Amino acid sequence: MDRLPGFRDFYPEPLPHSDLWSADARQYIFDKWRSAARRYGFREYDGPPLEPLELFTTKSGEEIVGQLYNFTDKGQREIALRPEMTPTLARMVAAHERNYKKPIKWFAIPQLFRYERQQKGRLREHFQLNADIFGESDVAADAELIALLIDTLRSFGLTSKDFVIRLSSRNAWQSFYDDAMQKTGHQGANEYEFFQIIDKLERTDPSEAEKKLSALGFALADVNIFIAAGKPTPELEAILTNLAARGLGEFVKVDYHVIRGLAYYTGVVFEAFDVKGEFRAIAGGGRYDNLVKLISGGKASLPALGFGFGDVVLLELLKARGLLPKFDAKLDVFVLIEDENLRAPSLKLVHNLREAGQTVDYSLTPARPDKQFKRAQELNASFTAKLENASAVRVKNLSTRAEKTGSPDEAVRLLADC
Repeated sequence: MDRLPGFRDFYPEPLPHSDLWSADARQYIFDKWRSAARRYGFREYDGPPLEPLELFTTKSGEEIVGQLYNFTDKGQREIALRPEMTPTLARMVAAHERNYKKPIKWFAIPQLFRYERQQKGRLREHFQLNADIFGESDVAADAELIALLIDTLRSFGLTSKDFVIRLSSRNAWQSFYDDAMQKTGHQGANEYEFFQIIDKLERTDPSEAEKKLSALGFALADVNIFIAAGKPTPELEAILTNLAARGLGEFVKVDYHVIRGLAYYTGVVFEAFDVKGEFRAIAGGGRYDNLVKLISGGKASLPALGFGFGDVVLLELLKARGLLPKFDAKLDVFVLIEDENLRAPSLKLVHNLREAGQTVDYSLTPARPDKQFKRAQELNASFTAKLENASAVRVKNLSTRAEKTGSPDEAVRLLADC
């Protein structure tokens, strides 16, 4: 029986073959994500993988249902597996924001699910670093969030030769749209459609884009001139200055191709891309000041911004750049039990070493000494430990072949000295 299409099995290293997914690589990414977020003062939260379907349709409209794993549960509730984390977070913040000092800086590493066509860099599930700030409207918060994204990418060994943060503004595009509407006399009923066209501009044939824009009263040439000029708005200037002060200016550029098609973005938006253009967007986010109010039905209102940073494209990028470390199975100590009369005190030795923080294994059942030693080598053990008798243990360094003998209570010190 095989797994469902678009889902992954994660195996411990070494992998049986190269097209399997590594549980060790996944944990490596999680550790880097958590470390970077915590260095920036973000606190970890989590929420349920199942939510009311209405939570997602409220945010994104009924059209999102076609992309979801959704069903009616036994209580006749309309339910969906979460396709993103932000609606859950907005619900949580709206419920208890009065109990937290502002700004609220939280992060999570959820597994997310979307029923959509599989393609390179996109599966039907993935893990994602979500980092969000609530309760701060100043663009200093936008700069802080972008700096976190940059430093998280850098923590994997990626440099400005590998990735760039493309910075844009929904406010700049809104001004462009409003000015054009005023000049042409068109009504603004097709605003969302316009933003959708711009969001897909780099992936659309120019003649098709021209046709779609013309139908809304726009000229592709005018759009291209606006993008090419790349004139930063005051809010973008402030962010660029902030990042430059940190020494991160080389990682970011203004690029009005980025617009983020989701309707709820309200200000600065950004996406991380690999410089060579070989992969999908690595991460993306922006400001969404109206979402808490929308999700809470007007009971709470907080400015907010955040980003999502998925594991699938990141893994592809790290593999392509040769930046994934080698994940060898590693054992500190293998305890040899060559005399079954010493099994009970050997088990005590195993337990004491584990309590001291050592990674320890041993043969669960009686086995020949040569078979046990072979198992120690298979597990890439650094040391073996063997009771000579109930009051003496011999420790051996498998790299240097050095040996030390002492009482079982001295085993940890013997390991350090051997």
